[in-house]
Amino acid sequence: MTALSAPPRAQRVAASLGRRPWGLYIAIAFGVLLAVAAIAPQALTVHAPTDIDYSAALQPPSWEHWFGTDESGRDLYTRVVWGARESLLIGLGAAAVGVSTALVLGSLAALAIKPAAVVVDRFVEVMFAFPALLLALLLIAIAGPSATTEIFAVGLGTAPGYARMVRGQILAAKNSGYVEAATALGHSRGRIVRAHILPNALRPLVAVFALSIGQSIVWASSLSFLGLGVAPPSSEWGALLDAGRAYITQAWWLVVIPGLVIVAVALAATTIGRHLQTSLEKGERS
Repeated sequence: MTALSAPPRAQRVAASLGRRPWGLYIAIAFGVLLAVAAIAPQALTVHAPTDIDYSAALQPPSWEHWFGTDESGRDLYTRVVWGARESLLIGLGAAAVGVSTALVLGSLAALAIKPAAVVVDRFVEVMFAFPALLLALLLIAIAGPSATTEIFAVGLGTAPGYARMVRGQILAAKNSGYVEAATALGHSRGRIVRAHILPNALRPLVAVFALSIGQSIVWASSLSFLGLGVAPPSSEWGALLDAGRAYITQAWWLVVIPGLVIVAVALAATTIGRHLQTSLEKGERS
């Protein structure tokens, strides 16, 4: 390529910037900020989430109170920051329960002997047909509202969909060429499962786990909003929504701002999960 036909430096820089995944960078930066809020919330705010000042009750967002204040004069920004730990722990716990349950059920449905596999497969189909919210409400009605109940309710509600994906991935790996080659070489069934089927079939679960974190936080916040999650005065984001809905006509920020934070977390987790999924698919094709 001659110097005359080469694109100008400004065009090359603009093209390079256009190809960069800025959405992923923003999602990662937001994730780091959430991690700091969960590990050391005092680094992001000087107030305590329980500091009460009735003279500052229901103040709108301002330079003094970035997210406004609630009915007791507590700073909403401080409560959102301190609530990150509990909200993220619930999301991570529910995602871990859902993915691990899906891993067990999907593996049994694909690898167990036929009678057992059929039973597990039918059980997964029944769970998949059962509304996830109704299942969560049933578990909470039995065990009572708490963070632990919320984790298991949301995790078990999301597990059937992931279990079907795990089953499909394992069946596809069983019928692949490298498994046929390993069988022809005389490798035992256990070695084939450990060395070939599971590592290749379960690789997409890395992306699924990232995606399920955002979904779990949304589901858990929905249960808390219904009064079936963590009880006040917790700063968990769903509990903030539940506490603020009584004042929505006079203090919109008590519901809108925690809701926007939940949406932002879900979008960040989805962006990171999609990027991981794309990277893993590229690695499989290469």
